[in-house]
Amino acid sequence: MALTAEDKRERVAEYVRLLKESQGLVLAEFVGLNMTGINSLRGRVREASGVVAVAKNTLLEIALREAGLPIPGDHLSGTTLVVFGSSDVVAIAKAVAETAKEQEALRVKGGLLGRRVMSREEVRALAELPPRPVLQARLLGLLQAPAGKLLGVLQAPARQVMGVLKARAEKSAEAPVAA
Repeated sequence: MALTAEDKRERVAEYVRLLKESQGLVLAEFVGLNMTGINSLRGRVREASGVVAVAKNTLLEIALREAGLPIPGDHLSGTTLVVFGSSDVVAIAKAVAETAKEQEALRVKGGLLGRRVMSREEVRALAELPPRPVLQARLLGLLQAPAGKLLGVLQAPARQVMGVLKARAEKSAEAPVAA
């Protein structure tokens, strides 16, 4: 069924809204993907706070232009499934990559991360990153390490003075008492 001009305007407006709310997106080809595969992908993406949409390439291109984003021309051919990531693009990339491993009919084309066009390999690399909480914990550990070392350096002189005083006290306790 052909889309009317009004339907096309509504879709473009919806894509623009999703693009403005998203930190990134993943584009995939889905020729031959059955409903079980699509539902599996939608469930995983929903858990990662994302949205899946089957896009008409020309309408998506118009929406990208209206949103002021680069147009990944090579990725906008054939059937296109767009996965919008509003909060955690890594989780979205993982959801698509995991589903693509299970469903051969789903193939990653590329994506956008902010204003940067990503290749298929870059999306796969993004999917291999640890989850956001793990990255945050690692960053916190890196930030705390210098403070801990500084504290150790500042405490070292006090420990040395205490060691000298303790040794003197032990030495004077061992010395014979003069009569």
